[in-house]
Amino acid sequence: MSTTASPASEMSGSSRMPPIFLASVGLHLMAIGGAILVPGAWPWALAAVVLNHALITGAVLMPRGHLIGPNITHLPPSAVARRELALTIDDGPDPEVTPQVLDLLDTAGERATFFCIAERVRTHPAIAREIIARGHSIQNHTARHRHNFSLLGPRGYADEISRAQDMLVEVIGKRPTCFRAPAGFRNPFLAPVLSRLGLSLVSWTRRGFDTRERDPAKVLARLVRNLAAGDILLLHDGNAARTVDGKPVVLEVLPPLLLKIRQAKLRAVTLPEGLAA
Repeated sequence: MSTTASPASEMSGSSRMPPIFLASVGLHLMAIGGAILVPGAWPWALAAVVLNHALITGAVLMPRGHLIGPNITHLPPSAVARRELALTIDDGPDPEVTPQVLDLLDTAGERATFFCIAERVRTHPAIAREIIARGHSIQNHTARHRHNFSLLGPRGYADEISRAQDMLVEVIGKRPTCFRAPAGFRNPFLAPVLSRLGLSLVSWTRRGFDTRERDPAKVLARLVRNLAAGDILLLHDGNAARTVDGKPVVLEVLPPLLLKIRQAKLRAVTLPEGLAA
């Protein structure tokens, strides 16, 4: 079942390791004890440990899952009642694509949340400030967008995410309250770090796979399938795939997507607005 909690309720109880991690530790201790104390029990103990690792690996590979920590995949009921959804755009800012995305959003009168890579914000501070000036939101998408993010431990997570927080505050003057992991992959060590930093993990309701899909029609179809209030949609201004004509897919998808949102009598808001009680 999808979560619809606010950031405050999502973070409550997340300062400790997720229950699946604690259960895993207990299972490992029982398996070791059983293998030592019970003759012939070691094959069963080994099988239990292997199954446990398979379960955790599966949870790591589920960006929208909740087993390894709180995870917002929909806006709360208050946003649904207001007919709101959240349009989120990842991996920027990009000096070519992001300004055009901003223009398209302005034309439609809609707002979006940009999950920015902090080092790119530092490289393109004027674009980041323009995102804020036009009424949108910038949130934390790590400092470097490391491809091994899901393999980091507590110290690695704390360094990567807190450094991104500091860089973003330095440029835009606002401290993010939401975080998205690269590709959505993370492990059980992430939840306590986010709680300490005052961040809520946000994934999505559905995504268009627009970093690899070159056909805008297919991307659009994925995003508007069962489009409804409370949805969190994912597109990319950074690392965007290109159409056969060389145009970033996001620029082809946004106009018809924004039209569909308007026709459905929905309103795209920033995540801080949508998650507000």
